[in-house]
Parts: sequence; structure tokens; C-alpha cells
Amino acid sequence: MTNSVTRAYNTACRVPGNALVDVMRTVEADARIPTWKRPYPPRPVFVPQDRIHGFADDLMQLLGMLTTLPERLFDGDLDRFMAAVGVHGARAELMRRHAPETPRLSGRADAYHDGTGFKLLEFGIGSDLGGWDWAGEVPRALLEVDGFASFAREHGLDYVHTGRATVRTIKEAAAAYNGVREPVVALVEAPGGMDTFGSIWHNLHRVMRGLGLDLHLAELTELQEKDGRLVLNGLPIDVVWRAFDTDQLLENTRNLELAEPVFRAHEAGQTLLWHTLQSNLFGEKACMALLSDPRYAHGFSAEERRVIERALPWTRSLQGPAALQDTALVEQLRDRREHLILKPDNLFGGYGVVAGWETGDDEWWTALTEGAAAGCVVQERVVPQTELMVDPATGTEQPWQTLWGVFYHPDGYAGAHARVIPADSSAVIGLRCIDRIHTGSVFHY
Repeated sequence: MTNSVTRAYNTACRVPGNALVDVMRTVEADARIPTWKRPYPPRPVFVPQDRIHGFADDLMQLLGMLTTLPERLFDGDLDRFMAAVGVHGARAELMRRHAPETPRLSGRADAYHDGTGFKLLEFGIGSDLGGWDWAGEVPRALLEVDGFASFAREHGLDYVHTGRATVRTIKEAAAAYNGVREPVVALVEAPGGMDTFGSIWHNLHRVMRGLGLDLHLAELTELQEKDGRLVLNGLPIDVVWRAFDTDQLLENTRNLELAEPVFRAHEAGQTLLWHTLQSNLFGEKACMALLSDPRYAHGFSAEERRVIERALPWTRSLQGPAALQDTALVEQLRDRREHLILKPDNLFGGYGVVAGWETGDDEWWTALTEGAAAGCVVQERVVPQTELMVDPATGTEQPWQTLWGVFYHPDGYAGAHARVIPADSSAVIGLRCIDRIHTGSVFHY
């Protein structure tokens, strides 16, 4: 299933003295791009333009369905919708805060390519996601390396710079919201967030300022209100890039109090909150089950159902022990264990995931009962296509697998990055296998 550009690249890398085999080392040593925590794989990944754009088109249709689920399936009753996806109590109150607003379709979706097409693993909606910076910067740097630039011209390679698309989107959103065309933007973390995620945000800060966005970094503790405006060190803020999430705010009441000035400024039309907490609601994993489960098929047109079947793996939600009283579903979950994976609702990065093909029957049933009690989804396993890459040290082809991060904004596809690991070294590609992840880049042709 290897595409023609990949074959040509690998063939060139096996020729003694060809510079392509070491091109990623050249980029890694380039002081002009930010320093990433993870190493680079031996080469970029390549994809036909029509395939990545076709998946992005499917993704935008899925997002349109996703953000209208309350109206489609629950007569507009947000409480019933939240109960169905396992959002309760204080989390529900926070996500409801700006519910009348239309969610902004901007974020990153994670997908595998199984050799026949892209399959969506999880929606990521909102600004509290990573990768906005390096998705464009690594391809840009590669095209400045002579040997790679020559290969790119020969094979018609190109890419979408996610950072540039994001700067354009934020400026357009600010202009529509408060009339500011060159906004002052503050990326705001929860208290202590910069200690945990600062390396990510400092890289983003450097890239975005280089692209013409007046971006500043802050924690909620550093913001003040003055004359009805939100200010940072005396500087009025036009846009808050929200880097905190609902769980961080709910850690203590002080965090909630610190976020209030941000919410008030947004509600007063003074400061755009680029992604309200409502976006976290539609990123809940159980939303995928509402799209996939045939019990809800009446909410979608025939064409929409075809998009769901094409792009979204079979997914079912287990919300509470009563979910396991459905004997037909339980029979499926037991009989198809080796083809299923369990994902907890409130965790990310692969934490808490149980791969059915790595467990026995008893362990799988325990995982299902514990998962249902806390809230989880069970999804059809997607086996990622193997990427053969030439090892610069040995000259031999080695198998790798790729998790595609596909970025999108309201006008559609906004670039992609790749997280690449040695093949079959982990059931999932995420934070739980961070020691094996390499920072990959994506080109289309």
C-alpha cells in the first residue's frame, strides 16, 4: 500500500551519498525553528492531496453533525444531551455557560490511515490542543534544505502551514467580534499551567509572533479587569486563546473565580474568548457513539450516514452499569474483544485505554464493567498503515506507524502533523508511549 512518493524517497535514501537520508538531522540542527521535546523520524510522511482533503471534507461534515446533536437527537434539550454523553454536575454547568453561542469549528482531529482511507479516532475541538506550531514549521524548514527542495519540486510536494492558517482565523474572528483587525492575543493557562505545559506554549509563542500575531503568554492569576476591559500587565487584551480546560478550573474554587473576568469580558463583547468551554462538550468521546449508533440514525440524512460509515469506526458508549444490561451489545463486546478498544471518557493521550486484543476474556470484562461505571466508549480497532522508512544509521527499511493530527478551521483543512512510532510498539499512539513518539511532518502531492 506504499504510495509512489514514499517509494521514490526510500529508493533515493538507499543510494550511497544521497543527502535525503540525513535531511531530518539537518532540520533538527536548524536553530531557526523551535526546539521540540521529541526526535524526528527518518523522513516526512506523504499523502495524495485528494485523500487528505477528502478526509478533511468528511471531517467538516462530521463536525457539522456533531455540534447540532442536541437539536437533531434531543429536541434542543441540552440537559438530555449532556446526560447522554456523561457530562454532569459542575462540568455541565461550565460547559453550558456559553451554550447559546454557535461552537467555533476549529481544532485538531486524530486519525489513522488503515491503508484504504482515514478513520477518525477522536474529535479535538478548541484551542487547548497542541501542535499548532510545529505542523507548519517543520515542512517549511524542510523546503529550505536543497536536497529535499529538489525532491519536492520533482514530485509536486506541498503543505498547508497550520500556524499561518491559525493566525488568519484568529484575526478574522476578532474583526467579526469586536472590530479589531490586528488583535492583542493572550494565551491563558490555569494557575501552574505554564510550569506543566510551558515548553509547548513558548514554542507556539515564538512561531506565532514570527507569523505576525501579537501573542502573549499568561496564567489566569496575571489578568485584571480595568474599565470593563481585560488587561495583562496594563495591556488591553482583544482575544483570549484559552489553554485551560474545565477540569483545571474545577480543581478548586479559586480557579473558577479567576476565570470569571475572562467570561465577563467575553459576554460584554470586549474580549473574544477563542473557544468557550462549550467546545469541550462536543469533544466528549461519547459524542462519537451518538453518530455511530444505529438507534440514532433517524437524526441524519442518507448522505450523512454514508460519511459516518466511511470516516468513523464503529463506536458505542457505556454510561453507567445499566449500559451492560443490553444483552445484544454485551454479546458483541464479548465476542469481538480482539477487534475492540476501550477509551475512558475523561482521560486523554492514551491513558486508561484497554486494547481488547491485548487482554483475556476475564480482564476484558473487568475493564468493561469498570469503564461503564466511570463512563467510556468502546470502538472498533483501526490498524494504522505501516510506513517504511530508511534508517540513516543502517540504510535498512524499518516499519513505523503514524497518528495523523488533522487541523481544521471554519473554512476547512488547516494542515496536518504526524506522530510516528516504531510499528507495533504500542496499542495507541499518545502520551502513554511518549518515549517512542517522533515528531513527524506531512506533505501532500
